[in-house]
Amino acid sequence: MPHPVMFDEADPLLARVRSLALALPGASEKISHGRPFFSTRTAFAVYGGGEKGTRAPFPRSLIVKPDEEERRALLEEPHTYVPMYFGPSGWVGYDLARPEVDWDEVAELLDMSYRQTAPPKLVRELDARLG
Repeated sequence: MPHPVMFDEADPLLARVRSLALALPGASEKISHGRPFFSTRTAFAVYGGGEKGTRAPFPRSLIVKPDEEERRALLEEPHTYVPMYFGPSGWVGYDLARPEVDWDEVAELLDMSYRQTAPPKLVRELDARLG
């Protein structure tokens, strides 16, 4: 049985995340488990999720895989959470459904997560783009 769709295609936050994620070399999007997954050979970001332990929903959030130092710092922030399923592997949820979202930080988190998961060839391509 397929998972129900758990996002709104017209969501402007998803559109913003999509534009940032799909600008990365070799990035693609697919719907898995009812949510948008952004990936190269493996996922580097997921739109929407829930909090591990409480199962509290965060349908308008971004789940990313930061490096360990950044993960610890992020989890000190009130707008982040440990996501179900992904949390034990080092992923962090970043709530986008709030008035003051730092989109530069979102772009940096996508970049970091991408670098954690993308093949070296694509990371080199990204570095070449950035000069």
